[in-house]
This record gives sequence, structure tokens and C-alpha cells, in this order.
Amino acid sequence: MAEAAAVSSPDLRRTARRGLAIYFALVVVISGSLEAYYIFINPELLGTLFGLLALMWSPAVASVIARLVLREGFSDVSFRFGGLRTLPWYALGLGVPLAVGILAYGGAWLTGLVGFQGGAGAFVVGLVSAATWITIYSCIFTTGEEIGWRGYMLTRLIDAGVPRPVLVSGLIWAGWHLPLILSGIYAAGPYPALSAVLFVVSITSTSFVYARMRLETGSIWPVIFAHSAWNSIIERPFDGATKGANAALWTGESGILTVIVLVVVSVIVSRGTWTYIRSLPGRGVPLSQQLSQQPAPPPEARAT
Repeated sequence: MAEAAAVSSPDLRRTARRGLAIYFALVVVISGSLEAYYIFINPELLGTLFGLLALMWSPAVASVIARLVLREGFSDVSFRFGGLRTLPWYALGLGVPLAVGILAYGGAWLTGLVGFQGGAGAFVVGLVSAATWITIYSCIFTTGEEIGWRGYMLTRLIDAGVPRPVLVSGLIWAGWHLPLILSGIYAAGPYPALSAVLFVVSITSTSFVYARMRLETGSIWPVIFAHSAWNSIIERPFDGATKGANAALWTGESGILTVIVLVVVSVIVSRGTWTYIRSLPGRGVPLSQQLSQQPAPPPEARAT
């Protein structure tokens, strides 16, 4: 925050807008090229380790280049863990996919909208693995996205004075996925256009949860963990145990029941007044001093 406090508000907005322009241009070029290759030339590559890493790290690469071009530094990403005060946010990151899985998938199984396969024992073993070591391993992938989305884009949208920055960040994040959904190679149900609409609602709702994690803790790690937990828990044991012709319509990241639960979760998590910690203070700097230097919370965060 020392850099932000040293410049006037108009200068901060101007710098943030320049950064966003560079960042978005690079995301379009890098991610757009990769997605075009996956869609039109080699769809199978997206399912490989290299293909997935390349796409998920493209937001991080774009943010690093933007930071280097504008000489912004990297302190506000922020890679400090934040101590014990961040632990409830890690618990929330684990709790959200578990709640969505139990309520959305469990409801679909119990009502017969979709089928359950694989046996209860195998499901529990898979769930425990997904919620522990697989989540930790998957951080290799989600770190790339979060360095870009919440480690750069979100804070720059706030600094630039963009109206409703959390909502805007969610819509951009959702839009990044849409070409793959509309082409039918990712999170697409029997009706890709419907899946795309539902996915936008799903991801935008999730962005409120992740944004609050990032802004309240001043650290990127809780969001990396939460994103990884979601991918590991929902896309592995819950998706793996679900069968039926309409499975992707009711469950999955663009499923109707999943979207409903995520909207409710985002409303609950978003309630109250948010704190905006742009980055954690260095060693020996009291957090109270850091908080006194923070910009005002984004507009979404001011409702009680």
C-alpha cells in the first residue's frame, strides 16, 4: 500500500486503467490463441497436463507482463499467508464445494433427477482424497488463474474506479470460459447455450465468495486453495458418482441445482461490511496500520 498511498487518487486510477488495458489485451491474445487451438485443432489437448497448465496459467502470465511493463512490483499479489486470522477463510474454501456437493448433487440423487454410481464406500474414499491431497496438488493449476484474476485484475478494477468491480470481475472470469462451453468441450450440458448462461451465473456468484476471501485476508492463498478445492471436490468425486442423460443439466459447474446453491451461498457470504486489505503488511508492521491505509471497500461490499 505504500506505493498507492504515495500517489494521488487520479494517478492511481490512471495507472490501474493502463494496467487493465495491458492485462486484458494479453489475456485475449494468449488465452484466445490457446482456446482457438483447443476448439478448432486439438480438443484433446485441453485434457492433458500441459494443455490445462498452459490455459490456467495464461492469466498469471498476462499479469506478470503487465506488472513488468508498468514497473508495479509484485508485493500486492499478495503471497504472504496472513497467519491464523486467515484459517476461517480456508475452511470456507473447503466448505463451499462440500455444501454444493451435498445439497445440489445429493438433492439430485435423492429425487432421481440423476443417478448415483460407484458405491458409497468408493465415493467417501474419493471425497476424502479430493478434499486433502488432491486439493493441495491442484493448487499447481489454480495458482495461475488466481494470480491473474484476484491477484491483479480485481484490485486494479477497484483502484480504477470501475463500478461494481466484484461483479465485473466475475463476468470477465465467466466470459473467459465461454468459448470452451459453447464449443461443447468444457462444462457443456445437452444445451450448450443454456449451459453457458447458467455457467455465467455460477461463476459470477462464486466470484463474490473468492473476492471477499482475497480482500478480507489480503492474501492470494485462501483463494487459490478455495478454487483448487472446488475443482478437486466437484469435478472428481461428485461428478464421478453422477450418471444419467441429464446429469450435466442438473449438476456440474453449469447445472441448474449447482447454480441455485451457489447463488444462495454467495448471498450469505457477501452479507455485511467488507474489509479491503490490498496486501498484507511486511514483518513488524501492525495490521491496524495497514488497514488505516486501505482504499474504501468496493461498492458491493458496503451493504449491511
